[in-house]
Amino acid sequence: MPELPEVETTRRGVAPLVTGLTIKQAWHSDLNMRFPWPENMSHMVGLHVVDVKRRAKLLMLALSDGSHLMIHLGMSGVVRVLSHDHTEARHDHFKLFLSQDRVLVLNDPRRFGFVDWERGDWQQNKHIQHLGPEPLSSAFDGAHLHAQAQRKSQVIKSMIMDNHVVVGVGNIYASEALFKAGIHPHRQAKRISAKRLESLASAIKSVLKAAIAAGGTTLKDFKQSDGKPGYFQQQLLVYGRSSQPCLQCQTRIKKTKTGQRATFYCPRCQH
Repeated sequence: MPELPEVETTRRGVAPLVTGLTIKQAWHSDLNMRFPWPENMSHMVGLHVVDVKRRAKLLMLALSDGSHLMIHLGMSGVVRVLSHDHTEARHDHFKLFLSQDRVLVLNDPRRFGFVDWERGDWQQNKHIQHLGPEPLSSAFDGAHLHAQAQRKSQVIKSMIMDNHVVVGVGNIYASEALFKAGIHPHRQAKRISAKRLESLASAIKSVLKAAIAAGGTTLKDFKQSDGKPGYFQQQLLVYGRSSQPCLQCQTRIKKTKTGQRATFYCPRCQH
């Protein structure tokens, strides 16, 4: 499932290819996605793409009239920028035909992604307004985590994966960050000291920055905007390493579940 680093990798790949171009046509398939297709997308014709942004796991094209075209990759979505005469692919569900013979294509086999067109304040969009801060922003730090922890009875892994607390810390990155911070994933959040939560906030930033620099994590469905897989998987310290020796202390990595999601940790290094 594409997470924040994968979406950021896509944004960086797509941005220089579509910024400044004019929309010629917007097309979508007749199949339902996670949410209904936005109405009147034909009204985008003639608008220019002035920027490509990201909020949480939403890819957002800022248009010249102040509106924003939002694309969520869902569980298996991939965005490509191709030529107008590209070969039609199975599971292509949205296409934005642009000037300079380019077309932005959303391919989503599971159809759990969606497209929205926000013509008002994008920060008040229903998919965005209740989200927590971006993990790489100055709004996210140990103090923020500590304040959130005092109000919640969740275990720490569940808390940092809650998009109301902080966005984009997916399952893989939560396990990796908790290992770097030396915190057991099932420790109750409100019982963790402010100092350790500061370490965790730093670890989250570090893990996500490394993943973005490496192009995201290679998953079964994910590829970058240029079609190449990400390479962060090669650097994983605990995730997917059940029963293998910890790279720090040689204790065998354990696998358990947290809220139906696989969790990997070192029973010696994390407490």
